[in-house]
Amino acid sequence: MDSATPRVRRRDRHGRGMRGPVAPPQVPLSASRADSFRDLVLDSVERLERHWPQLADVEFMVMEVPPTVSGEPVVPLGGSTPAEKNEPARVVVYRRPVEIRAKNRDERALLVHEVVVEQVADLLGLSPESVDPRYGQD
Repeated sequence: MDSATPRVRRRDRHGRGMRGPVAPPQVPLSASRADSFRDLVLDSVERLERHWPQLADVEFMVMEVPPTVSGEPVVPLGGSTPAEKNEPARVVVYRRPVEIRAKNRDERALLVHEVVVEQVADLLGLSPESVDPRYGQD
C-alpha cells in the first residue's frame, strides 16, 4: 500500500460481526419514554370510553411541556379545550411535568389516569368522581 491510497475502514474492526439493536422491537426495552407515556394515556382513554362513548369525538394528545404563561405559579399536568366550529374537543396531557411528579411506572400510570379523568370531567361539566368512581381512591 502506498501513502496515496486511503485506508478502508471497516465497522467490524474486531471480527465480532455487525452490531444490531440492543433488543428486538417487540421487547418493551426498545420503546421510548414518549411511546410508553403515550400508551399510558391511550390505556386510560380506553378505560373511560367504555363508560363514556361520547369521548370517541374527543382528540387526546400528549405534549412534552405546557406553553409558558407568565405569572402562572403552577405548572399544569394537562389541559382541555371544548369543541369549536371545525375543531374537535381536545384533551392534552403534558408528559414532562407528569414524569417529574411520578417516581415509578405505577405512579405515572395512576397520575396519567387522574389527569385524563380531570380533563374529561372538565369537558363534560361533571365531577371527576362521576367520570370515574375510582378517582382519587388509589
